[in-house]
Amino acid sequence: MKIKANSVEEYLNNVPDERKSAFRKLYEAVSHHLPPGFQEELSYGIIGWNIPLETYPAGYHCTPNTPLPFINLASQKNFIALYHMGIYANPELLQWFVEEFPKYSNQKLDMGKSCIRFKKMEAIPFELIAKLCEKMTPENWIALYEKLHKK
Repeated sequence: MKIKANSVEEYLNNVPDERKSAFRKLYEAVSHHLPPGFQEELSYGIIGWNIPLETYPAGYHCTPNTPLPFINLASQKNFIALYHMGIYANPELLQWFVEEFPKYSNQKLDMGKSCIRFKKMEAIPFELIAKLCEKMTPENWIALYEKLHKK
């Protein structure tokens, strides 16, 4: 399901009603807990927090001249998706998250490489997502990205 929007606020307003409250709460958990330096914008048709080109002029190697993505949030057809590139790139962070998840949710973790899927709005572990967002600064993300990209 693609949400048509020209701004983050328009995206938030166009999330289906049955998800709107949980989606906004998840959005706030991310936006209020990310360290300073990430830039919020619509990217790839969904809400994203990136490293701006002013900070990291090399940008994202897959799409040159675009900011380096870090976290994205989307309302998909059957779930809310949180895409976290730090989990994808940092095995220790992934292990921490997997071990912590059962402490915050009675649901089974539904996850891909960077995508965490939430099918039950009442079971989203907002506090855990807030803690996850605090774990990596823009400088940490750039250093890890460069280390992995140069391999």
